[in-house]
Amino acid sequence: VQLQASGGGLVQAGGSLRLSCAASGRTFSMYTVGWFRQAPGKEREFVAAISWSGGSTYSADSEKGRFTISRDNARNTVYLQMNNLKPEDTAVYYCAARNGGVVITATTGYAYWGQGTQVTVSS
Repeated sequence: VQLQASGGGLVQAGGSLRLSCAASGRTFSMYTVGWFRQAPGKEREFVAAISWSGGSTYSADSEKGRFTISRDNARNTVYLQMNNLKPEDTAVYYCAARNGGVVITATTGYAYWGQGTQVTVSS
């Protein structure tokens, strides 16, 4: 499966963005998809993930209540709605996919990665 992330940009603190992860391949609905982010000088970290059916989601503690992950398998797309953005959310955001329905947080568990989209939150 090939992934392409989009929707990043520059936003003021308190603002919102919706990221999209578009996938190619007919079997996209069989993949668990996760969002990760990497700030300059930091390791890539888990943000949120959603199971193949959308029935199971998981978000990192710092994003709970602000970020929502969802998917539309008919459109082969996973979304990350980000509200009340903070300067510390500034990073390159990547979407990734893994075969199967188990939601995990480790980067090593995802075999397919998109190219990333930059999110910059100004104070």
